[in-house]
Amino acid sequence: MLVFSTRSYQYLQDELSRLPSFEAGVLTRKQFPDGETYYRIDSEVEHREVVVLGGTISDTDTLELFDLASGLVSLGVKKLHLVLPFYGYSTMERAVKKGEIVTAKTRAKLISAIPKAYYGNRVLMIDLHAAGIEQYFEGDVHTAHLYAKPLIIEAAREIGGEHFVLASTDAGRAKWVESLANDMGVEAAFVYKMRTSGSETHITGINANVQGKKVVIYDDMIRTGGSLVQAAKAYKQAGAAEINVIATHGLFPANAVQKLKDSGVIKSVTVTNTHPAANAFQGTFIRIKSIAPLLADFLASKNN
Repeated sequence: MLVFSTRSYQYLQDELSRLPSFEAGVLTRKQFPDGETYYRIDSEVEHREVVVLGGTISDTDTLELFDLASGLVSLGVKKLHLVLPFYGYSTMERAVKKGEIVTAKTRAKLISAIPKAYYGNRVLMIDLHAAGIEQYFEGDVHTAHLYAKPLIIEAAREIGGEHFVLASTDAGRAKWVESLANDMGVEAAFVYKMRTSGSETHITGINANVQGKKVVIYDDMIRTGGSLVQAAKAYKQAGAAEINVIATHGLFPANAVQKLKDSGVIKSVTVTNTHPAANAFQGTFIRIKSIAPLLADFLASKNN
């Protein structure tokens, strides 16, 4: 398969292209003084199966994905795999107040409008914050929801060994965490929260005994880290010996990483590279698991 990417996901194109059965596509991209972008697809793509790595992490990235994918289809690709490692606006998947725009849905409509390759288009997403987003795509676009579970289990074993408590930041993720804990044969825990205002919550209790135990907190994404720090402090106060964090998506806006470090209770944070922001913080505190092998296995198996 030929692999292309938007600017932000060049690192993932490089990784995937080094694996068997994949080849890097060649693209010329220039920025004009007025801000407009010029693209030219230099690889021969007609009758080829093509992967495009991108995402809706910003409005610019969304349009770049749309332009690149549309151009590839116009040149006659056989099948188009649109890989969106992180689906932006995933927390805006429904309207709560009158007049709110469901941006997760409008982005799906835009991606659905990409012209179809003659063997079809498929959209692949990883660990969606809201699984129902898959239903927002229109027409005959095929969707696939890939779970990063193997990477999460691998990271948890590396950190906690055979005996640790897998924990969640709140009861909302408890069912998923409990299922994952059962798969690994470890205990599960979650905190109880009481909302004290529209923007603040207070932890009222923990459902499991963590005294003297290693705790690994899992969440699907880390943004500001506020809820994560609050939960970590609660587990620490309950007697946890050590607290580490795993998340699929590390967005880390503003001073989020510094907030996690300054909490004084989190030893390390492991995330995958589904979001490009995580790469800038890789080190002893922030550890990265690449999704490239996971993508390669999935795409190769579906191609056979």
